Amino acid sequence: MSIIGLLTFTNLNNVMAQDAAAAAQTEQVTDDSAAVAEEAVAAPVAQAATDEAEEAKSFHEVLKEKYIQGGAGWMTPVLLCLILGMALVIERIIYLNMATTNVNALLDGIEDNVKKGDYNAAKELCRNTRGPVASIFYQGLDRVEEGLENVEKAVTSYGGVQMARLENNLTWIALFIALAPSFGFLGTVIGMVTAFDDIEKAGDISPTVVAGGMKVALLTTVFGLIVAIILQIFYNYLLTKIESLVAQMEDGSISFMDILVKNKK
Repeated sequence: MSIIGLLTFTNLNNVMAQDAAAAAQTEQVTDDSAAVAEEAVAAPVAQAATDEAEEAKSFHEVLKEKYIQGGAGWMTPVLLCLILGMALVIERIIYLNMATTNVNALLDGIEDNVKKGDYNAAKELCRNTRGPVASIFYQGLDRVEEGLENVEKAVTSYGGVQMARLENNLTWIALFIALAPSFGFLGTVIGMVTAFDDIEKAGDISPTVVAGGMKVALLTTVFGLIVAIILQIFYNYLLTKIESLVAQMEDGSISFMDILVKNKK
């Protein structure tokens, strides 16, 4: 009986030990599963937090980051093209807007004074009116006593002078439009050369080897094209504005000569 009891007690201990080990293993598996589940849940949360942090960046911060990544040596000339080009564009816009004149009202005032024979009053009216049209009319009135032929020559000659003034600085704007993408493409070529040099040194064509040079190449090209597009839009606006003013000058000059011919004494 003692032997049987001893054997029974021993088996019972073994069974209990096995049950404890199984329970511990089950608990470990459960803990591992919970940890994996927590990591699986935490990973998207962390990624979402990273995405939100990136989205929270302002446009200025993103632009500065891309500027640095593109390389200051190649991005600075492109930036200078934008700054200088826009400075000239703003100057031209202000000048052309100030050059706009109400030609019909000016012609009516000149005709009223010419009918009275008061050419000095007509000249004073032109002197007090801003814009190239008023300047052309003033030059014509200043030569009325020399005959209508000389008046017409003066109007034509001074019209060419005023047209040249309207087109002033447009050649520089066109230069910056051409230079901006040129600097961008130059940065692209240098970036590609750098990428191939890195490949040659590393003896590998992995993305990490060529990423730096390719980034410089792409960013400089993008910024150069953006600057050129911005300046080109303003350049076309200025050309349209100048064409409008030139047409105004030509129509006004014809009407001005008609007034002088009609009131010739």
